[in-house]
Amino acid sequence: MDLENRLQRIEDDRAIRDLKMRYLQASDAKDPETMRDCFLPDAKILFDGFPPFNARDPFIEIYRQMGCGAHIFDIHQGGTGIVEFESESRATGWWPLFFHNINLEQRTLTQMGVEYQDIYVKHDGRWWISETRSSRKSCLIHSVDDEGSATVQVMGEPPESFG
Repeated sequence: MDLENRLQRIEDDRAIRDLKMRYLQASDAKDPETMRDCFLPDAKILFDGFPPFNARDPFIEIYRQMGCGAHIFDIHQGGTGIVEFESESRATGWWPLFFHNINLEQRTLTQMGVEYQDIYVKHDGRWWISETRSSRKSCLIHSVDDEGSATVQVMGEPPESFG
């Protein structure tokens, strides 16, 4: 690779990393419009515990319903990912994630270890998430009683229907 192509690869790598972090920040900030702007319109979104989505808008609507309530507090802490380029306009990414959720309505505290596997496409001069998959690796769910005492409900494998 010549210097110009190497420089472009570094810039593209950085743009993909920023895109992933923008998505995670939008998740925590309850910002569905910024989240929508991370995905291609026909993006595939395949997350453990959720139905598959073949477009971003139905996914964003579910996110609005489940993740944007005043009773929800989320932290998506993404680790250092691995980005590999298949071409000048297509790349893959692997990202570890620590997820923490406080749900005041259900009175639960949830922590999960998750792995993302993404496909990125450069279209109209910028990078987009074309496909994203998540796999839950561990789960810890506490229920909290009226006195504030927490009791473990799930430890280890996440339940099939958790979402």
